[in-house]
Amino acid sequence: MVAVHPLQHLHSPAATTATGLDWPRIAYLTLLSRALDDLEEEKLLPSRELIYQFSARGHDMAQVILGSLLNHPGDAACGYYRSRPLMLTLGLDLEDALAGPMMRAGGLNDGRDIGVVFNLPRRDSACFLPMCGGVGTQYTPISGWAESIVYKREQLGDTTQAGAAGVALGGDGSTATNGFWAALNNATTRKLPMLFYIEDNGYGLSVPSAAQTPGGNIARNLQSFSDLYVLDGDGCEPRQAAECLSEGLQHVRAGNGPALVRLTVPRLAGHSGQDTQKYKSDTEIQAERARDPLPRLKKFVTEEDWMTESEWAKTAQRAQEQVMAALAVVRRRPQPDPTHIQRHVFSEMNPDGQPDVQQQGGLWPLGHVFPTCSTELKPESERINMLTAIRRTLDLELGGNPKLIVFGEDVGPKGGVHAATLGLQEKYGTGRVFDTSLSEEGIIGRAVGMATAGLMPVPEIQFRKYADSAEEQLNDCGTLRWRTANRFAAPMVVRIPCGFFKVGDPWHSQSNEVKWVHAIGWQLAMPSNAQDAVGLLRYALRDNNPTIFLEHRSMLDSAWARRPYPGDDYVIPFGKARKVRHGRRLTVITWGAMVARCEQAADRIGGDVDVIDLRTLMPWDKNAVMESVTRTHRCLVVHEDNLTAGFGAEITALIADQAFSNWMHHPGAWPCPIFPARTAPCCWMLCCLMQIPLPLP
Repeated sequence: MVAVHPLQHLHSPAATTATGLDWPRIAYLTLLSRALDDLEEEKLLPSRELIYQFSARGHDMAQVILGSLLNHPGDAACGYYRSRPLMLTLGLDLEDALAGPMMRAGGLNDGRDIGVVFNLPRRDSACFLPMCGGVGTQYTPISGWAESIVYKREQLGDTTQAGAAGVALGGDGSTATNGFWAALNNATTRKLPMLFYIEDNGYGLSVPSAAQTPGGNIARNLQSFSDLYVLDGDGCEPRQAAECLSEGLQHVRAGNGPALVRLTVPRLAGHSGQDTQKYKSDTEIQAERARDPLPRLKKFVTEEDWMTESEWAKTAQRAQEQVMAALAVVRRRPQPDPTHIQRHVFSEMNPDGQPDVQQQGGLWPLGHVFPTCSTELKPESERINMLTAIRRTLDLELGGNPKLIVFGEDVGPKGGVHAATLGLQEKYGTGRVFDTSLSEEGIIGRAVGMATAGLMPVPEIQFRKYADSAEEQLNDCGTLRWRTANRFAAPMVVRIPCGFFKVGDPWHSQSNEVKWVHAIGWQLAMPSNAQDAVGLLRYALRDNNPTIFLEHRSMLDSAWARRPYPGDDYVIPFGKARKVRHGRRLTVITWGAMVARCEQAADRIGGDVDVIDLRTLMPWDKNAVMESVTRTHRCLVVHEDNLTAGFGAEITALIADQAFSNWMHHPGAWPCPIFPARTAPCCWMLCCLMQIPLPLP
């Protein structure tokens, strides 16, 4: 169904919307938002009490109306840096609304973000998913939330989800982003209960709409988009804004698929507090000021007898007084404690030894009970390859956890390009194992939304290189817990085949695991064999952190990697390396496909070598490495990556920092080639870099 309604042709069913809203509350919240903006622009920004300021003046009234319509406990919204009026309507505390921009302790992020990106975790009323600094990043997580509404209703039998909606709020500039189009494809092809609200102020920072949207009107351009209900109106007119937004939400709540509402609004300030708007003429600025929705709101509520002139004046005064009272409290808040800066990167334990669980996101806040786990091996007699091990683990976890979902490109009937999901859709249905459109950003972004809604998504990226397209969503997901000070988290397992196999082209053969070790908040596992694949994958699927699970392509059907299936409850905790070979002459540190080669090389030279398979790189087993190196006094790091800036550099840096100075004073069995006057053990890599022969005993 496609419908575009010009200003004068709105459908009549929504005409009663204006009488169903609490207009005095809408007036109060709009005035409150305006008072906050005025305070920040006129006092706090000039005095440098805040650094970032993004005014919502001109956008405020329509956002408050939208927030007033989000009255279903299953609703969720997400916006961008100009979305504070919507947040205030949903229940954002006034002091927190100021404390974020003023970089004070506590509140929404404990001073860990730029202050204007808010969040509101709630499970009994409409919540607001954490904003991101990137433009257009809000769309795909909300599409994932909308998917979770359908999933809970159809797969979990949760009837309370009927009528719930996901709402993504963005400016006109955001409609040019990959995230917008990925979410639009997802919402329309799956007919999701999602509302796209585009507030069009005519500019993306300084770029006019016509330079990024053909014709400057995204609603007109989407008239032919299948299964999208489109409305176009004026966000400065109270009744019209209410009718457009209400009609769009009614369409979504009725189960008719997604809707898009575009409302034109003026941006009555610069893009940010530092923007002088020199790219606008004086005539244009005056025309925007003439469209200010606040005087029109006052005229509407007084003429329609919702408020008297006196009540409006008292409401404006009350808003001013409350803002100033909140400012006085916030100024007394301390600065964030810098000693806490490394907290909440990952899930933590409280001082009493209990998990410090996030307020929203994943299975842990919901009290989900997992089956018993064990680190004890219960091997079967038959050896299986790593591919079968992964498939069998996914099968078992899907069967035991109804909130687990597997999706990605070609994972359905085809079973994935490497056949890791073969047969799972046939067994569990298209609602739990399904194909997606070709958009890695869409795949990961929707997984974030599903995870924040309390599901356990297991998205697949076909090859390591393809994850680059999802890098923004991956980074935002990893920092989610940290930047919200443990208010939100999005545990998931992202499965990615990687590494050299058959041919070494730069699109299908990359490993480059160090990139995601460097990313904040991600665990990373890279098994070398079937047994470890089972234990690590099961641990990740039951953990409270997001995990990237790298499956080396050359090991999926490798004879060396075949192992007996270790049991249905077998797990390997992250950060525990495996000693593949024991010896005293040399420590070899490796992981992934290189483990097999290192074992074979050790056997070839007699086997008196410690070979350590790290298995996970975030976290990695520093203790096992240091114990071995301080005993053998020699080390070799072997990994499949670029020579420069690979993860091996991290390992050698730790060894040089924590062990090398001690080795220089430890008597050895051979003369040191660098310091002939003494005998000392050494780290092989130093001699290798200087091309010095190594006199082995």
